[in-house]
Amino acid sequence: MKPLLFLKHYLSILLIFGAFVSGFSQVEKDSLIEITGKIIDSKTNDPLVFADLLVSDSNIATISNTEGNYILKLPSDYLNRSITITYLGYAEKEIAVATILENSTISLDATFTPLEEINISRPKSAEILVRFMLERKADNYIESGLEMTGFYRETIKKRRQNASLSEAVVSIYKEPNGSYKQDAVEIIKVRKNTNYSKLDTLALKLQGGPFNNLYVDIMKYPQYIFSTENVSNYEFSFDKSTVINDQLVYVVNFKQKPEIIMPLYYGKLFIDAKNYALTSAIYSLNVENQDLASELFVKRKPRRVKVYPVEANYRVNYRNSNGKWHYSYSNILLTFKVNWKGRIFNNIYTLNSEMAITNWTYTDERYSRPENKSSILRPSSILIDEASGFSDPEFWGQYNIIEPEKSIESAIEKIQKQLDKS
Repeated sequence: MKPLLFLKHYLSILLIFGAFVSGFSQVEKDSLIEITGKIIDSKTNDPLVFADLLVSDSNIATISNTEGNYILKLPSDYLNRSITITYLGYAEKEIAVATILENSTISLDATFTPLEEINISRPKSAEILVRFMLERKADNYIESGLEMTGFYRETIKKRRQNASLSEAVVSIYKEPNGSYKQDAVEIIKVRKNTNYSKLDTLALKLQGGPFNNLYVDIMKYPQYIFSTENVSNYEFSFDKSTVINDQLVYVVNFKQKPEIIMPLYYGKLFIDAKNYALTSAIYSLNVENQDLASELFVKRKPRRVKVYPVEANYRVNYRNSNGKWHYSYSNILLTFKVNWKGRIFNNIYTLNSEMAITNWTYTDERYSRPENKSSILRPSSILIDEASGFSDPEFWGQYNIIEPEKSIESAIEKIQKQLDKS
């Protein structure tokens, strides 16, 4: 399979840009504890973005947003449990639920681990390390099927103003990494809000929805980024190592070789030094060649308009459970420039989608996935077409969501007032 085939097939821009973002709910129920707070650096008080929070003796988890804020719902009988907070480059911290209820602002300490103090021999080259990472996939990652509950959020902005917001709680039927079968996604809850006045005469829809974020999972879908066959298209180099979950992590930089014409990726891989497992990856698509990059994303557009990406950024995080890793979070940020023939000014549209796994259970590899249901998403589905509109504050009930940014909350309120007036 060609390296970027999934981009061309799924991350398609159609007429009308569908999007998302929000997630609010201060629901108080007898059977539910809801905690909202912030993760910060202990010295600088800077917010820690995408910090992982996991409830002990359970698979309940959440993640902090781009402002460091988090929201976590858990059963009331979990009051005697603790929550483990992890963040790349920081010491892991475990805090009792009762303590967090008293003070929900959590500070983490940066960890510095000089390489010379670690008794682990580093591979001779960064490329060899990456090949080890791919070869040890079966040893390092959960290889049985998983049924996951995920929260998905999709937003579109025209310049700095929100134009469309949609979000969903989904069930993900995750196939083993070694299986060639594609993951399945079922909608549990979904809602949207769109301000078409912000979109002028051009609107855009993202084809694929939650599937796009699943395809960012390098260890399940290595063929979309690099596999053992196309690793040779990249240059790899070691960066300064870091720490995650109190374990040394190698940091590998990668970029496409100069002679490769097709747009490929560049970024960083965070690889556990002990077992060579990929713990996180942050990378971007090379969009210097506007025409080739546009072909990867744009499926249909008017003849009088030119649409091309100016940035395409990706992130994926994995979570460790009893020595085995699994997909836990991914984020996609795409920025497009839309140039209408005969117009002086270009329009800039930004799409951001993210998905966090908030709960999961093991399933037998032979489990039967739901078939022929209206709630089942196809890889070609457009989430905004499946959504029914924003609803009451208790819409999400017991489901964990990603705490919304304040700017998003404000945008939803403004859009809802506009819709109410009309």
